[in-house]
Amino acid sequence: MADERATLEVGRIVKAHGLRGQVQVDLWSDRVERLAVGATLLSERGPLVVLASAAHQARFIVQFDRIDSREEADRWRGVVLSAPRIEDASVIWIDQLFGAEVIDVSGVSRGVVVDVEANPASDIMVLDSGALVPLTFVTSIEANQRVEIDAPEGLFE
Repeated sequence: MADERATLEVGRIVKAHGLRGQVQVDLWSDRVERLAVGATLLSERGPLVVLASAAHQARFIVQFDRIDSREEADRWRGVVLSAPRIEDASVIWIDQLFGAEVIDVSGVSRGVVVDVEANPASDIMVLDSGALVPLTFVTSIEANQRVEIDAPEGLFE
């Protein structure tokens, strides 16, 4: 049985760009290799293969294999793009935190993750106890079960 979390939403086609089928893409991931030539992205309309891409202001201009005219590009406006999860042990996947019990290095349960807030320095886990724990303190994760942390003294006071 396939894991529905095996793919992640990574961006969205914003609008057509030019006359030859290029589109502007908002990339929601910091993994720009998602738009490398030859990469395949998934959509509700089927897979799209990247033929060319270039950074353009805060977005990317992308040419996909199945979009070859301005009219076709206009029809893809708003379509969300997904890609397989990249296997990288150093990455904390936000969806793996929800519902997990947070345990500190001394074995004390600090609460269950109920939300994750974006923060420029480090995203922050919001626990059902009201505590806020930056992801920089995470030492290990058992997806949706247990998160171990090494937090500085005073964080929970």
